[in-house]
Amino acid sequence: MKRLFTSVFLFAAIFCLTACSSPIGGSSVRENRLGSSFGSDASITLDKLKAEGRIMRLGDGEWTAEFDSPNTLSGVKLTFSGGTVTADYNGLSFSVPKSALPMKAMLCNLIEAVDTNARENELHGSEKEGMFEISGSLEGGEYTLSLDSSGNIACFDMPNNLLHISFTDVQTRSSTVENEEETTAASSAATEEETAATCG
Repeated sequence: MKRLFTSVFLFAAIFCLTACSSPIGGSSVRENRLGSSFGSDASITLDKLKAEGRIMRLGDGEWTAEFDSPNTLSGVKLTFSGGTVTADYNGLSFSVPKSALPMKAMLCNLIEAVDTNARENELHGSEKEGMFEISGSLEGGEYTLSLDSSGNIACFDMPNNLLHISFTDVQTRSSTVENEEETTAASSAATEEETAATCG
């Protein structure tokens, strides 16, 4: 009986030690590919507001967001650069419209989350249903940044702000934050060509 008790105790101790050594919540580390510039179709839900458009990351702190819907935002392009935000419509610059202010605030959260993580050597998060989830906190609230199996951005959530942004057809560029000057120059040239083609 004593040997049986000892065996059971030993088995329980080994099981406990094995369980305790497993990563909590499936936490893992991934190669950081967030430093690449990219362009993506985006679907944004902010409380009852739904918007569709395209979001581009040109470099650290350099982003654009152009909206196709709703009607109050259709054709509006927001440019985030060096901590400032400008807006234009069909090539005409103006102050950010009132209808775009909530969206501007939420996009600032997205930009801060992505750019902050892009500066890290590697990404720390957890694997969940084929996605790699990175959780963090900003002045605007808690967030979850989800990446697909290729390391591309898939969605961004801030539950307390009722914000969800999903990214589809993500097209990355080879340049990284280390080559920020080259990235910005190349992206600006591409943007000017696209604008000329659209407005011409």
